[in-house]
This record gives sequence, C-alpha cells and structure tokens, in this order.
Amino acid sequence: MDDRYQPKAIEPRWQTAWDQAQIFAAPDQPTAANKTYVLEMFPYPSGSLHIGNLRCYVIGDVIARFLRLRGHAVMHPMGFDALGLPAENAAIKDGIAPAVRTEQNIQNAKRQMRAMGLSLDWQREIATYQPGYYRWNQWLFLRMLERDLVYRRTAAVNWCPRDETVLANEQVVNGCCERCGTAVVTKDIPVWAFRITRYADALLEGLKGLQWPDRIVTAQTNWIGKSHGSEVDFAIAGGNQKIRVFTTRVDTILGATYLVIAPEHPLVPTLTSSEQRSAVEAFVEKMRRTDKIARTADGVTKEGVFTGAHAVNPFTNERIPIWIANFVLADYGTGAVMSVPAHDQRDFEFARGYRIPIRTVILQHAGQRLDPASMPAATCDDGIMAAPEEMGGPPLQLDAMEVARACAGKSSAAGRAFLTEWAAQHGFGSGTVQYHLRDWNFSRQRYWGTPIPIVYCEKCGTVPVPDTQLPVTLPAFEKITLKMTGTAPLAHVAEFVNTKCPKCGGAAKRDPETMDTFVDSAWYFARYLSPREDQLPVAADVARRWLPVDIYIGGPEHAVGHLIYFRFFNKVMKELGLVFSDEPAQRLITQGIVYNKALRCSEHGWLFPRDVDTDGNCAKCQRPPQTSTEKMSKSKGNAVSPDELIDRYGADTARVFLLFAGPPEKDLEWNDQGVEGAYRFLARIWRLAQAAQPRIRAATRCRSLAGLDPVNGNVRKALHRTLHKVTEDIGVSQHFNTAIAAIMELVNELYAADMHTDQTKLVPALEREVVELLAPMLSPVAPHLAEELWSSLGQPGLAAVATWPAPDPESLVRDEVTYAIQVNGKLRGEARMPADSDEAAVRQVAEAQEKVAGYLKEGTLRKVVFVPKRLINFVVK
Repeated sequence: MDDRYQPKAIEPRWQTAWDQAQIFAAPDQPTAANKTYVLEMFPYPSGSLHIGNLRCYVIGDVIARFLRLRGHAVMHPMGFDALGLPAENAAIKDGIAPAVRTEQNIQNAKRQMRAMGLSLDWQREIATYQPGYYRWNQWLFLRMLERDLVYRRTAAVNWCPRDETVLANEQVVNGCCERCGTAVVTKDIPVWAFRITRYADALLEGLKGLQWPDRIVTAQTNWIGKSHGSEVDFAIAGGNQKIRVFTTRVDTILGATYLVIAPEHPLVPTLTSSEQRSAVEAFVEKMRRTDKIARTADGVTKEGVFTGAHAVNPFTNERIPIWIANFVLADYGTGAVMSVPAHDQRDFEFARGYRIPIRTVILQHAGQRLDPASMPAATCDDGIMAAPEEMGGPPLQLDAMEVARACAGKSSAAGRAFLTEWAAQHGFGSGTVQYHLRDWNFSRQRYWGTPIPIVYCEKCGTVPVPDTQLPVTLPAFEKITLKMTGTAPLAHVAEFVNTKCPKCGGAAKRDPETMDTFVDSAWYFARYLSPREDQLPVAADVARRWLPVDIYIGGPEHAVGHLIYFRFFNKVMKELGLVFSDEPAQRLITQGIVYNKALRCSEHGWLFPRDVDTDGNCAKCQRPPQTSTEKMSKSKGNAVSPDELIDRYGADTARVFLLFAGPPEKDLEWNDQGVEGAYRFLARIWRLAQAAQPRIRAATRCRSLAGLDPVNGNVRKALHRTLHKVTEDIGVSQHFNTAIAAIMELVNELYAADMHTDQTKLVPALEREVVELLAPMLSPVAPHLAEELWSSLGQPGLAAVATWPAPDPESLVRDEVTYAIQVNGKLRGEARMPADSDEAAVRQVAEAQEKVAGYLKEGTLRKVVFVPKRLINFVVK
C-alpha cells in the first residue's frame, strides 16, 4: 500500500475490476429464499447529475452491496427516464435533437454512476426513449383500450402556457408548473385518460400490506379520498332541471341556506340571469386563469358571485340562492355542494363575507342553543340534531316540520342514515360513495414522448394500430426544429401524421399526441427483468421469480404521482398475466432532500459561481445577492458536481458524507467541513492498514480472546461489537450514519492502541483480524477502500463478493455496562458498573452522585424503577 491515501489512484482500478468480473450481474434464476430486488427511482437524463441526485443511488447501493455479502441473489439495475418535458426542454434550449442530447446525457450519467462505485447490473439497462422500450407502452395502451381502461374525453386540464402542454395535478406546485414556474391555467381540451378510478378501492386496500412510510400511506389514502355520503337532487326554481349535490353531512341539510356550483359546471350559462351575466362571466374567466389547486388551498379567500337563480331544498321546500365560488371544483363530487355555514368552516367564511343567512341545526349537547350572529366559527363536529325550536337563524317553513320533528334528538350518525333513507323513499336522493381520485389524463401536446398508437380514418373512424405495426416511432431530427404552437407539434410533421388506415388501407392521420412520462415509469421495474424480451413487456417466468421489488428507494415528492400510477399499472399487468404480485414494491424507503447555500440577485435571479464577482456581488449589476439554503439544484446554481468532488476527495469520501450526515429519510445540508471530515476518517483507516501491512501479511488471524492481554482483549471486543452494530444498523434499521459512527469509534480505539505506528500495542494476529473485518464493514459504504484493505491481506477474490463475517459471541459479552441514572424519567447521570451488578449495588452508586442526592434530599422518594444493565429511575415527589 502507498504511504498516502490517494483515491484517484485506487478507485478507477477497482471499478474496472468489478466491471471485468461482472460480479453485479443478477442471476437469471434466484431461489425464493435468497432473491432480493433493490431498485432506486431512475433519473431524468436532462443534464449532468449532481450530488443531491446521487444520494438516492448511494443509499440503494449500500443495501445491495450488504445483501450480496450476506448471500442474497441481488437484482440491482439502472435505467433512464428519458422522455418527457425535462429532456425536451433541455434539447430545445441547446438546439440539439432530444435523441442526440439524451444519449449524451445518459452516457455522462453512467460515467458519474460508475465513478461513484455503484454496484449496478448494467446488462439490464433500459432507456425509455428507445423504440424497443416505448413499443411496450403502446402495447399496454392497446390492451387497456380493449379492457375499456383507456378512453378519449374532453376535460378541464391544467395547462402550462410556457411549455404549452397538459400537466397532471401532481405536476402543479403552488399554482405553477413544477418544471418552469409559470402560472398554470385551466383549459378545456380533448385528452386520453386511464380509468384509474376503477381501481380506487383496490389501491386503498393494497396499502394495508405495504411496508411504506406512514406519510406516504396517508398521502395516498387522502389522495384517493374515499368518502361515504349521500347524493341529493335540488330542483332549480322555475324550471325542470335539477342540481345533484354530494355530501358527507346530510344530517346538516336542514341548515343549507345556499347552493354553490363550480365555475366550470355545465349549468352555469343556463342558470345565470341577464342581470348577473357580466359578473358571472368575468368571475368564470378569472377562475379559468387560476389554478384549481391554488384556489382551493387552505387560507385562500373564499370568493364567488350570485347567479341570479335559486334552488329548492327537497327536505324543506325552501328557495335558496345558487352561487358560483372558487372553492368548488367541477371534477370533485358532482361539481355542486349544499352550503351549511353553521357547520362547515368554508361555508361559514363565505356566508359571512356575502351576508348569507346562517341556521344552526346541530347541537353539541342537549339543551344547547347556538346564536348564529355571535358564532366566531362553524361547529363542524358531529352532535345532536336540533328540534325546530332549538335552531338558531331563519325559522323553518311549515313544510319542513315533519322531517325536522322526526330528526330531533337523533345523533348525527343516526340522522344521516334516516335522511338518506328518507331521500331514497321520496325519490330525490340515495346513499353513495365518492372518491377524490380522478381518471388520469395522460396525453401530452409535446414531441418527446411515446406516440399514441391510434389512427383516424374518415371511413373507419378511430382505429387502434395493430400489434404487428408497433412501435409507432417518433420522427428523427438532427436538430430540434419543432415549434410549440399550443397544439401537438407532431400534427405538423407530414411524414409522421400521414399514414394508411390499418383497416381499409385508405388515407388516414395518426394521433399526434404523446404519452406522459409517468407512463414510462409506471412499469419500468418489470422491464429490467427481461430487457430484451421481444414477445411481451416482461417474461412471465422471470417476473414470477423476481417480483415484487423488495426495497424501492426514492423521493417522498412522488407520493401521489408516480407511486400511485406505479401501483395502478401493476394491478392491470397482473390482470394481463404479466406479473403475479398484488403490489409492485413491498418496502419503500424515502430519502431526504440535500440542501445547499444559494445566491439570488433581486434582479437577475439565481446566481451561479461564474455570475459572482470577486467582491461577492452579482457580476451583472454589482448588487449584493441574498443567501439562502435551498434544495440542491442546477437551476439555482447551488449544485455540487460529483466530478469535482471525486477528483478532489474520491468517491468513497462522497459516499461516506452522504451516508453519515443523517439517516436516509432525513434532509441534510451540504457541508464542506463534513466532506473534509469524511476524507480524514478514511485516510486514518488507510494509515492503520498501511502501517500494519508488513506485520500482518504472514500472520494468522486471531480467532478468540484466549491468550490476549487486557489491551488486546478490549480491542478485540470493540472490534466484534462494532461488527455486530454495523450488521444491525445496515441490515435491519438502515441507519447507515450510526454504522459509520461505530466504525469511527473503533478507529479511535485502534489509534489509542498505536496500531498506526511501529510501537503498536496489538499483536499481529489481532491486527490482521482488524483489517479482515474492517474490509467487509467498509465494503457497502466505502467499497474502493474496502477492496484495498482486502487486497493488502493477500485475500483471494474481491471484497464486494466476500462473505459477511459473524461477530464472535464471546467478544460480545460485556464485562461492564453503562447505567442511565434518572430522576422522574429525566437523565441526571451515568455510571459504569459490572454487568452482573444487582439493584442494590447500582442504587448505592447512583444515590452517591451529587445531582441525584440533591433531588432525593429535597423531595420524597416514591418509587425506584430498575432495569438490569440499562437504567435506574428514582420517582420523587
């Protein structure tokens, strides 16, 4: 070994050795007992990766490497989510055709991943922009079309004026396009949609058996949004039409004092009176230009306009005004809600703002009286249904007395059941279930996506492209020349759009739209298993052996986008006989965000280092920029290049920093001092091994504590306790930070024993054992250094595929333990005690400590809680 730790000299050598040995290739036929499929969400190749991107892949790599060492057959593939807006926009910006730029980015990303030492099976690589991949998007589209899971409809969609395309709800953040930041508007256009709502109950039920973070399960449960309630028809006064409303609180319907419909509701034009038409049209246009997610967010002012029309409450025969408001959406429920301001906070705020009457009909306890005029807020909880004389606000008409008397005193739950049945008996309502989940609009008005395999023929109508004519491929360009005009750009490419009808052979037009990139990532996990299979998207026998994914790693921001579509496609693929598990991934690990300092000029936006002058000011206007901590991003100028980091410190240093900064699910802030610390830690290990090398090459590894003096015996115990902790922290809890911390503590003990010098206190046999065990412990987190340690011992083969060692039980026995000393559950001290100490001995030592003695003197001892080998707690009053 060289005298100095020089990662640049060693890391490429081991990367080449791994590639040549193909040790990361997954076996074709694993046994059920040892197969483990580890998968990270694949990247968008829209540019170079930064260190924040790579955190996800390093986390997955630690798990994959550890499991191989534990004897698992590991599937750990990688590919590229290469279609969609990010890649297309980058290509347009640079004036390079997406296919050309995408392939350049993929090769660069692969180089960066290899340089980070990721143990990936590159034989299974996929890239979604290749016709051999998106052919199967089209094949799945056609199978779903046959099953009535795909349909064409006109829908109000999120529209990005800058990117000139539809956005899914999940792609809208704070009312803006997540890609470009442009304010999103609502637009009615024809779209293709998947009937994901048909699987709403299955998607809810499937969450119960998953080992996914609670916040992801909660997010999906809320997004699917299953609600049991009632549908009730309100007749429009003076006409023959009705407005159907959905409510989960039909027990409050006697208190409905107005009706609200969405600005996009189809009845708006016919309901609006001539006097109100200009105000209504202005409000509808304003809402069309306002993102529907933003307008319904908490805290947004409730605003609306009166239509001039009235509805009739079927339970009371009261005429109530019909309003249009920003907080009602056309695609949720029926697009209309009954408003009970006394018992719904949103309705309460609107009623107060527009001076609409409020009637209280639910009491929190018998005998209570609520005065609407003095209510500070709505009372929204279940309660007791009020009798007519107990209600506050406008009195009920005589027509309503029969039903009001019948409900008086009933609990809210009983009242809901009673009124739902009443509505059904009288023919104006029924019980029902509604979902927040909406069908997935997946067609996009862009070039860089999977072409929709549909042909339009004047004679035959809408004709699916036959399987034998798949894939329908994108036209190739040397440079990106398509113009965004608000319509699908492929409609203007004659060689693409003009074709022959598959049925009659006559002239026809191809559908010019493409699929959302979420389609590509909805089933890619299966394609890795047989990436060159040409008869089906995935070979069934391979799917049966490897699926589901055992451990899936990615960002929590995908909770209600990708992760729902991913699960939906798996359920459809199971029905098609392509996969055999109910869910695509059994366990999910969500990694935290990497933050870094960023500079922003008030005039020129985010500043890259090149945009800052020598005085630290904006080079364009010389104004001092503001400094803030932001999510690491190339667009914000705060991305850390892995290339620069690896060149200076090595890949192992980058890996150790990313892993040591916190557990995978926690956010971390980039810290140059932390990187330096990680490098010094690895350099200390190098120095230990380098110093010990001449002493241990010919030594026989220590196998027990027998014959060791106290110094050597204590070091051996520390070594095996560290091995035990690293095994638990990586293999069970995935707390890689504490595993690294344990190795750091061990290294401190080895330095205290002078292993790094010629005056070492350790015998050669123990020094050899130290290096032999350090190599596998480091292999998942710092694999290049691990290979150097392994090689320095003259060991055969590679450390990456060695056998994970088992801790020596004898060395794990603790002669002493640390007791936590508590008073009323709060830590007040610690004491090192013999492991076999009884309560009396521990109590004697604890009571002698100054802090504890003070509490015992000032108070009265009520109880002593003693947990052997862990703690003693004095309960004092």
